[in-house]
Order: sequence, then C-alpha cells, then structure tokens
Amino acid sequence: MKKIILLFSALMLTVGIQAQIQTPQPSPFQKIEQKVGLTDVTLEYSRPSMKGRTIFGGLVPYDAMWRTGANANTKITFSENVEIGGKTVKAGSYAIYTKPSASSWEVYFYNDTNNWGTPEKWDDSKVAAQVSVQAYPMPMNIETFTMSFDELKNDSAMLGILWEKTYVGVPIKFGTDKAVTDNIQKVMNGPGANDYYSAAVYYLESGKDINQAKTWIDKSIEMNKEPAFWQLRQKSLIYAKAGDKKGAIEAAKKSMELAKAAGNNDYVALNQKSLKEWGAM
Repeated sequence: MKKIILLFSALMLTVGIQAQIQTPQPSPFQKIEQKVGLTDVTLEYSRPSMKGRTIFGGLVPYDAMWRTGANANTKITFSENVEIGGKTVKAGSYAIYTKPSASSWEVYFYNDTNNWGTPEKWDDSKVAAQVSVQAYPMPMNIETFTMSFDELKNDSAMLGILWEKTYVGVPIKFGTDKAVTDNIQKVMNGPGANDYYSAAVYYLESGKDINQAKTWIDKSIEMNKEPAFWQLRQKSLIYAKAGDKKGAIEAAKKSMELAKAAGNNDYVALNQKSLKEWGAM
C-alpha cells in the first residue's frame, strides 16, 4: 500500500512540474492585414504600454536605433513592389526600425527580419529604404504603442506610428494606377461590356479622364441588352461629373425604377438623393 501511495505522489509531482501557468504577455502581439489598391500588406508587431513611464527621450532614447515596438522586430510584408522615400522596395518582408528625435524620425525598412530587437551588427547594405518624417504632437496620451494604415487611397497609404503624445506617418506609394491602366489598355484591344464598365468606374473613382469614362460606360450599356440598376447608377454619376445633367437624371430615374422592381431600397435612396441634388425632385 505504501508503494502505491509513493508511486501516486511521484506521478502527481511530475504532472505538477510539467504544467505551465499561462499569463498575459506584457506587450501583446498584433497582426494587421490591409489591402491597398491591388497590393496585400501585412504588419506584425508587439505593443508595449506606457505604464506611467516617459517614453520618447526616456524609455526610448532620442537619436538611437529602436526596434519600433517590443520583442521581435516589427515586420511589414508587401505582395507587390512599392515606393518609399523615392526608392523602389521590392515585394517581400522587411523589418521596420526607427531613430526618433523630438521633431522628426528616421524610418528604416531593413531586409533582414530575423532579429530579436535591433541587429547585433547594423548593415547599411540591407536598408531597402530610408525616409525622414515629421513627428507631430498629440493632444492626449496614447497608452499602448499603436501602428496603423491611414489615409488609404488606391495608390498610396500612410503607415502611422503612435505612442505617448507622438504621431509619425510614413508615406508609401503603390503602383495601382499603372497596373490598372496597363491592364485596361491591354483589355481594350477586345473588351466586353463588363470590361468597359469596370474601366469607366475606375476612371470615375480615380479622378481620371471623365469623358473617356463617359464613352466607356455608354459602350457598356449599349452592349448590355438589359443593364442592371447598379450599372445605370454609375452611368448617372459619370454623366453628372462630365457635366451632362440631363443624361445623369435620365440614367438615375431608370436606375431607381429597376432598383424598386428589384426591392433594393439602398439604391432607390441613393438615386433619390442624387435626383434631389440635380434638381429633378
């Protein structure tokens, strides 16, 4: 009986040693996936908090290389080539390092991402891009280190860095317009109704040649024996922007009729709003 008790005690001791207590990480990991134009961007970083500490000029010294977060180096991945600081940054993954000062930051995109913090030996040849950006004071404290994608457009975005009372934004350019324009020109050699429609809507939303958009949307509608209410909605917007209010009103009324028949109240409301703006209701 004693042997059984001793064996059971030893087993329980072993289980106790192997068990691990899980506790929250002081600097939680975050992963952000963002689509900019046609490019997939992934940002991975850890988020320390202030906890009553002075951050910039204190915990994070001025004019010294910083890992930009906590734990492993912050990493950003692009599915297509981008432009940062006037330099082409090829598709792939990069560590983000920064050198903060009171009024501006130096931001580095480093092509070695296998570092815990900053590299033991810095290698300038591994810097894919470097840019100097202004540091803006915030009216309130940002307790937890935060990175974000701001000012999203088809071919640009701002990589935001916020902590304590500081915000910096790193402008990144994407090759969306060239890729779409090249594709449009290629497809236009033998386009269908949907190709004309997509090209027209892109030109409308990107602020490109609205008369060209008008030509394309007309061809799309002509090739569609029964155009849908959303297609006519885009036609009305293109005509309005091109200065053809009469054509815009006519298209909007047709779109609204079809939307009512389809039971789509959202498009009915959108067309009603536009018709009021154009003086037709």
